[in-house]
Amino acid sequence: MTAQERVERAASALKVFPLPSAVLFPHTVIPLHIFEPRYRDMVRDALATDRVLALGQLEAGWEGSYEGRPTLQPMLCAGVIVWDEQVEDGRYNILLQGVSRVRLVEELPADKLYRQVRAQALPDLPYSGPEEEQLRQAVFELAGRVPPSFAENLLPVAARAGGGMLADVVASAVVPDPERRQELLGEQDVRRRLERVLEDLSDLLGQLQPVRPSGPMN
Repeated sequence: MTAQERVERAASALKVFPLPSAVLFPHTVIPLHIFEPRYRDMVRDALATDRVLALGQLEAGWEGSYEGRPTLQPMLCAGVIVWDEQVEDGRYNILLQGVSRVRLVEELPADKLYRQVRAQALPDLPYSGPEEEQLRQAVFELAGRVPPSFAENLLPVAARAGGGMLADVVASAVVPDPERRQELLGEQDVRRRLERVLEDLSDLLGQLQPVRPSGPMN
């Protein structure tokens, strides 16, 4: 069974980890330290079944009711736990690999400490257009202006990725603001997503100093 099929099968009762500080994109990996009791239960149950859970954002004003069930934003990213370790006090360290955008349909009754929703999986439609090469060239330009340790992780993926995957991996690497990341997660039109990520990357390039030529000066 593919990861996408696992997400689609889990979507009828999808485990959700609301994490306002982080937005996960498909095709990327995020490390998480799970310490709250309800989310330790969530990870334990996920590991015992399909290893699928979703990362979600909360609507504005959630701060006063985080311990309850503040309203979730409708677009989430579902992923698969690809690595896990249990540490002291039943806490977990996990790596969650994003698989697919999912749209919240309804929240399920609270029969668990953690939250579950019924969701619709939204895999990207195939797309190939000039925006791909424009974004890829901007990534190559960025690679010449940033530390090699950053570029060496992004370049191989950007070189082989296309369509929505290219937009997502670049956005994950270069867009730090959670609100902007959530906007990009919510963009289902692949062409428009590529354009918007290119806009962000172009803004970043405009803030960086041009590459200085190496070698002796004449």
